[in-house]
Amino acid sequence: MHTEIPWNLIAPLLVIHLILAVVGLISLYKAESTRGPKWMWVIVILLGNLIGTVAYFVVGRKETS
Repeated sequence: MHTEIPWNLIAPLLVIHLILAVVGLISLYKAESTRGPKWMWVIVILLGNLIGTVAYFVVGRKETS
């Protein structure tokens, strides 16, 4: 049984994931401090897929005042 991959559904999700990961990594690079070590957040962002990037933005960043 041969099933075709629905690229018209998968491609936009891949693009969104890539954009969020790049934005998250840039934000992490520019951050002066984070909640936890930066190397850990790099792993979370890269291996955590969409959830990892969202977790960094919600939990990982420290408020600057």
